[in-house]
Amino acid sequence: MRYSCIAALALGTSLTAHADIVSLTPVADAFVSSTQPAGNFGGAGALALAAPGLPQGEFQTLIRFDTGPAISTFNASYGAGNWVITNISLVLTSTAPGNPIFNASAAGQFRLSWMQNDSWVEGTGGPGSPGATGINFQTLPSFLSPADESLGVFNYGGGTSGTVPINPAITPALAGDVGLGGPVSFRLSPEGSSVAWVFNSRSFGTVANRPSLQITAVPAPASGALAAVSLLVGLRRRRTSTIS
Repeated sequence: MRYSCIAALALGTSLTAHADIVSLTPVADAFVSSTQPAGNFGGAGALALAAPGLPQGEFQTLIRFDTGPAISTFNASYGAGNWVITNISLVLTSTAPGNPIFNASAAGQFRLSWMQNDSWVEGTGGPGSPGATGINFQTLPSFLSPADESLGVFNYGGGTSGTVPINPAITPALAGDVGLGGPVSFRLSPEGSSVAWVFNSRSFGTVANRPSLQITAVPAPASGALAAVSLLVGLRRRRTSTIS
């Protein structure tokens, strides 16, 4: 029993003490607006989501990350494919609406979804001069798919500063997409009739306040179990040698 406890402790320790956390910044992001459905805002310094029916209309946001650097880090730490993802966190930094295009900030709920289609184009438009190319409110539906997955509904408290970590459900589709080491797209859409949130984009001047995707991985359970068994065998051999 004593050795079983030690092995279990060793296994638990191996899965927690050796976690790698990689923080990624977006390679593309943009918001779309129902009041300017043909306008692109991919070059804006802020992103937004807002419920339909609000004075400035509905907003949704798309964010894309390249997970290649994370996969390279995990493979270097644990061996190719010898790891599992234990946590994914999308971290956004709230800001005050700095342009009349946005709705006033208001608490409410929003949905985070994984998108199967990564081919949307960020564009270069901004609130003062919306672009004519890139993702917009009219073209957004063409990039949505029945295979897209909801990763959860979350609460926004209405604040205009500070970071907001969002911890989505790690669905098989999301985990598989991240594991490929390529592009991974997320969509933030309003739930209900009240939410209005503005947060910094990847074009924001302060790098530390841009969106980030934090991915945590640990050695695969089989690797941890093997380490625990090796420890147990070593302890038994040592005990036998001491007795003899």
